[in-house]
Amino acid sequence: MGAPPRLAVMDTLQVGAVSLTRIPHLEHWSLTTVDFFPGTDPDTWTAHQFRLAPAHWNPDTDQVRIAVQTWLLRSAGRTILVDTGLSASTLRPGAPAGADLPARLAATGVTVADVDLVICTHLHADHVGWNTRPDADGAWTPTFPNARYLFSGPDLDFFHPDVLVEQPGRSADVFAESIEPVLRAGQAVIWDETHTIDENLRIDLAPGHTPGTGVVTVDSAGERAVLVGDLVHSPSQFWEPHVSSCFCHDPRQAVKTRRRILGHAADVNALVIPGHFGGNRAMRIRRDGDRFTPCYW
Repeated sequence: MGAPPRLAVMDTLQVGAVSLTRIPHLEHWSLTTVDFFPGTDPDTWTAHQFRLAPAHWNPDTDQVRIAVQTWLLRSAGRTILVDTGLSASTLRPGAPAGADLPARLAATGVTVADVDLVICTHLHADHVGWNTRPDADGAWTPTFPNARYLFSGPDLDFFHPDVLVEQPGRSADVFAESIEPVLRAGQAVIWDETHTIDENLRIDLAPGHTPGTGVVTVDSAGERAVLVGDLVHSPSQFWEPHVSSCFCHDPRQAVKTRRRILGHAADVNALVIPGHFGGNRAMRIRRDGDRFTPCYW
């Protein structure tokens, strides 16, 4: 098998009849390894430095590099977005400003009116920021007027202001600005457990990072890919799948889910596409005992 192409800005992958184009927002140096991944073994990072630096880790500062990006899918005649990144209209404490997603879509020939479906893998701010934008009166309104938005029921329950306890990644402001306007406009499709999107795509519940996190499977013409979102934040988690990020609301469940999803991807030779990888943003993996190894780097 040949290696999948290295993805550059706005490069496109083809998986069967489905095209997947990466729309970049930003890349930035975030937390140190021990803060981002409590319980990680520093020796893991050192041992794999040649694979991790500089795309995923800065050994000099011990900071993790994180990319924010949207995936533009074309499947069964529809234009689909997976996650909408950080808002450029709202600055949130501790979070960088987002890019102009509509402008970056326009560079690929896609207008906001062309989008048929928005898939939110989960409801953290850096995945729903461009769900909405301020209108002329400053009110938040859906950015994509003709699209349906997929929200999982468990995440809607978990992030709803009536039950929400403010903590990192769980904010009433995000719900009010990026989720509630979509619900109010009647553009939301609420799913649970599994949801068939079309003949090539489905989304399945993968709890742990959030209760309603979903992974998107592409299965077309004998080829497979899995957009795993925040199931994996760094390649270090291939070698340490038992280590969850500090942003996981249920770290133990995240470990179980990560092992299950990555194990299946390895077994069926699916292309794995994490939500926040810089460098090689798509790779196949193989089992290595109770760990995983990227086949291509």
